[in-house]
Amino acid sequence: MPDLWSARPTPYAAVDLDVLETNIARMAASATTRGLSLRPHVKTHKCLEIARRQVAAGATGITVATVAEAEVFVEAGFPDLFIAYPVWVDAARGARLRALAGRAALLIGVDSVEGARMLARHAGHDTVDVLVEVDSGHHRTGVAPARAGQLAAAATDAGLHVRGVFTFPGHSYSPGQAEVAAGDEAAALRTAADAVRAIGLEPDVVSGGSTPSASSTDGDVLTEMRPGVYVFNDAQQVELGSCSPAQVALTAYATVVSRRANRIVLDAGSKVLGADRPTWTTGFGRLPDHLDAVVVAMSEHHATVTFPAGVLTPELGELVRIMPNHVCTLVNLADELVVVRQGRAVERWAVAARGANT
Repeated sequence: MPDLWSARPTPYAAVDLDVLETNIARMAASATTRGLSLRPHVKTHKCLEIARRQVAAGATGITVATVAEAEVFVEAGFPDLFIAYPVWVDAARGARLRALAGRAALLIGVDSVEGARMLARHAGHDTVDVLVEVDSGHHRTGVAPARAGQLAAAATDAGLHVRGVFTFPGHSYSPGQAEVAAGDEAAALRTAADAVRAIGLEPDVVSGGSTPSASSTDGDVLTEMRPGVYVFNDAQQVELGSCSPAQVALTAYATVVSRRANRIVLDAGSKVLGADRPTWTTGFGRLPDHLDAVVVAMSEHHATVTFPAGVLTPELGELVRIMPNHVCTLVNLADELVVVRQGRAVERWAVAARGANT
């Protein structure tokens, strides 16, 4: 195991800086090769130091999920943000957006006429630009692609400046669906962009992308992509084939507190790792140093791991690394990340936007 701070109590989250920087550079190069702008989603890491590295590597701006996340990153000096969410803007949230707009360029998602009108009413016509969200197959938020022009017209009538269209191909998070989702995304965004052109507006932003579908994102249709998980990767991405275990940059360190036959129990449960487990995953997480082991059960403070019969399990008191299924959840449960370079802890980074959910 790496030589970490011996006095640090487990569990804690650690970032391998070499792997992180390689992941950042790889995605930046992939976007450049296909003529796409990269606007990474920082809700994955919520960390100023990582976002700065992404921008230094060529990202044209950042994506956030909430106004509160935007506040954290604008306060830290980031000048260009997209809130990729159909924000419902009341008077209080509108005041927050107006305060941000005086300090940074803002884009905000809209997926309804009512939402566009509330945004215009409370945030002001000249405060932010908007992108119309369309559903490309994930069936969560967004209008049908053919209706993008209608919504763009309504937003324009409300006094908003429509810059283009966006989507999230979230159905890429299923085995064998990455290329299918990328194709659905391109088709939906092509239809949506044409619908906006039909009302006399030229979309200069056509935005999409996810980590599983990133390598298949269509640069002939899209102008930018917004992957997030790629900076760290996680057990889901390994099982989906989006990365190898060696490309997972963030893991939780835990201690073996119980040991029986081919089973161990670690002191990192759902309050550290999160409890996400899609039906297609093999467990609640994996061990990068023991790839034949599976986290088969998760309690608040226990992770139960089984090994194949006959395999020597870690000893009581031994440090073990865990790849979570969903790294975004782990990060939002952590106050800080221990940063490791070549096996040695070199610094700590605050999870600056932890809990920034409003």
